[in-house]
Amino acid sequence: MPFPDFLQHDYPLKHLNTFSIDVRAKHYLRVTSVELLRSALADPQLAAMPRLVLGGGSNLLLTRDFPGLVLHIALEGRDILSGTPSHHHVRAAAGETWHNFVQWTLAQGVGGLENLSLIPGTVGAAPIQNIGAYGAETKEFFLSLTAFDPASGEVRVMDGADCRFAYRDSVFKHEGRGLIILEVSFALPRAWQANLRYAELANAVAQQGLAAPTAQQVADTVIAIRRRKLPDPADIGNAGSFFKNPVVSAEQCAQLLEKFPTLVHHRQPDGSEKLAAGWLIDQCGWKGKSMGAAGVYPKQALVLVNNGGATGAEVQALAAAIQADVAQRYGVALEPEPVFI
Repeated sequence: MPFPDFLQHDYPLKHLNTFSIDVRAKHYLRVTSVELLRSALADPQLAAMPRLVLGGGSNLLLTRDFPGLVLHIALEGRDILSGTPSHHHVRAAAGETWHNFVQWTLAQGVGGLENLSLIPGTVGAAPIQNIGAYGAETKEFFLSLTAFDPASGEVRVMDGADCRFAYRDSVFKHEGRGLIILEVSFALPRAWQANLRYAELANAVAQQGLAAPTAQQVADTVIAIRRRKLPDPADIGNAGSFFKNPVVSAEQCAQLLEKFPTLVHHRQPDGSEKLAAGWLIDQCGWKGKSMGAAGVYPKQALVLVNNGGATGAEVQALAAAIQADVAQRYGVALEPEPVFI
């Protein structure tokens, strides 16, 4: 049986993952409508093969050619809904670039997402990872989403409870892994106040003499910090922060502080302690080091980079070596943020 005409075959994925890993997909479809998605998954040949859903490719590591169907979600559209007396409601299709969407909300005079500026990826990926930065997380502003269920062919509406958000986690990494997010809606406060809980951001705002910064000024400050600390994937392949900040018990943190008094740690509401993965990696001497063509970014130990021509296996080997060193020295397990494919 021939494949549908809308498919492309032996398709290069280097430009569709921010690590710039040079692998290929056996079959590829750029999804520009729900109807096209339904048609593809209604085909018995395509429905039966391995499937990878791609957005901006900013939170995955491709370790080899993909032997099945890659669905590249390219759904577009964004608008402001009626909202409530206390909140603006905004909605965007899953294929919209996250940073562009954040900047669009600010241009509409709607603040709230500014701390999440310049995070790579798409709107559809934001709930999956519960993306967060500079004292804010997606779940704080999340209203609802619609997702296509390939198993039933139905479109589901999901609220925050359905999504089961946690630190860099959601239901979409577990039993909801097969769901394909189509669009996401957010509730942003009409009575906006700057979120300067994150010390580095607060200090940067204060250094500019901004006693009462606007949402756009907060966004511009976040953008400047990120550009100073993190490599642009257009220049150096990377997936941003490669490891989650590990959370340990108060007792374990106290024991570590006895041996390592300068340990960077942050008390959590439940009494646990979140450690700085970048600090742990740096202390183990990895900042700026390389294994093959994969390396640790010289300005930020939390970021692994493709120095040119790196394979997914090389990045994976570098990550494993870092994990082993941190575990041996500190007794702390580092968990990667990107999904390994």
